Amino acid sequence: MSQPLADAVRSLMDRARTDLAELVAFPSVADPRQFPVEECQKAAQWVADAFAAEGLGNIQLLDTPDGTQSVYGELPGPEGAPTVLLYSHYDVQPPLDENAWLSPAFELTERDGRWYGRGAADCKGNILMHLTALRALRQVYGDGYPVGLKIIVEGSEEQGTSGLERYAEAHPELLAADVIVIGDTGNFAPGLPTVTTSLRGMTMVEASITTLAGNLHSGAFGGAAPDALQSLVRMLASLHDENGDVAVAGLAADQTWEGVQYPEEQFRADARVVDGVELTGTGTVADRLWARPSVTVLGIDAPPVIGATSSVQAAAKALISLRVPPGMSSDAAQDALVAHLEAQVPLGARLTIQRQGNGAPFRADTDGPAYEAMGEAMAEAFGTPMVTAGEGGSIPLCNTLRSLYPQAEIVLIGVEEPTTQIHAVNESVDPQELERMALTEALFLRRYAELRSS
Repeated sequence: MSQPLADAVRSLMDRARTDLAELVAFPSVADPRQFPVEECQKAAQWVADAFAAEGLGNIQLLDTPDGTQSVYGELPGPEGAPTVLLYSHYDVQPPLDENAWLSPAFELTERDGRWYGRGAADCKGNILMHLTALRALRQVYGDGYPVGLKIIVEGSEEQGTSGLERYAEAHPELLAADVIVIGDTGNFAPGLPTVTTSLRGMTMVEASITTLAGNLHSGAFGGAAPDALQSLVRMLASLHDENGDVAVAGLAADQTWEGVQYPEEQFRADARVVDGVELTGTGTVADRLWARPSVTVLGIDAPPVIGATSSVQAAAKALISLRVPPGMSSDAAQDALVAHLEAQVPLGARLTIQRQGNGAPFRADTDGPAYEAMGEAMAEAFGTPMVTAGEGGSIPLCNTLRSLYPQAEIVLIGVEEPTTQIHAVNESVDPQELERMALTEALFLRRYAELRSS
């Protein structure tokens, strides 16, 4: 163990908590319909100032095509040293039901040894992972770093609007690096150092059904008048078979995962499945999460229970998410989903489909020096060997970076272990995970420089 680096990281954890509290306080949801755009702008400026304070220069707030800002900075390394790009994002998911939070969503709160707040893990905790690693290196070794550094922290990852992808494609020299560290995943379990090597892609469609010119009295017309909400429910139910496997023609749902497995009891605990409720689908949990497609109904526009009237509904709408495993085209998968919905709409109802974001799946190459260095760093920081796992979520930028920089290694790490509850209420981060991952990154930057120079 590099004890000086470990001691430095530990000494910086109070500062990490203070900084994370400041960053979480910005409700930086990149949707002006929900929160003022100024909150994202303030978060971007905070990130820019924080990295500038750690010696990075050429700090820029890049105006990306989707109207958001990404933070960029760079610092050349010693002569002949490789360049490492550190990525994260400062935008966050909406808080959902703020009344369901046990403490305010945008106020970092410590409870039972964890730090709670929207973005505490995804992804502001990973920004602090990067910052704490750099601060520890400076504290131990002085102002320089063993590698050339670039940082890019985007502002619309959660919205899937592809702003940074389009900007990078228009400025391909900007993010060029020998290795790209994506700080937006996490360990398979707390205390188990993990690199994510597989990501499912994602595509979404909005499906609207219309059956009547307007709502009708359910007593006078119910039983014969075609109900749009019932038609929508029937169509959505057709997306899965009786076992819960995806039942969309053209989407294979029998693939298997060969890496680390996810014990069902551990998954039930991590997902907080209610006692007695069965899991969806067949195969191992890892098969279902990392190797196969999944379809999720994200939302339905329909009258709420409170205030509902006795009416046959004339129209209803659903937002449907499709996760696509590596080896499957997200474009072809979206086509298959649309074809299925069109074939399954009942009663000849009028169906309108609006296609939304589309991100390809990703599989990393793991035989380069960056993975060797990361394995050594994780084993040193955690005291146990590194494992590799898949991730059911999507990071479309990974494929853009692979296309632009095919020789660069892409390594996905972070603080988002399963109990963080990202995208849900009461999101949190374990400060011990943050500490060990910051130490991992600091060790990695030194070890990777050594391997490349040997």
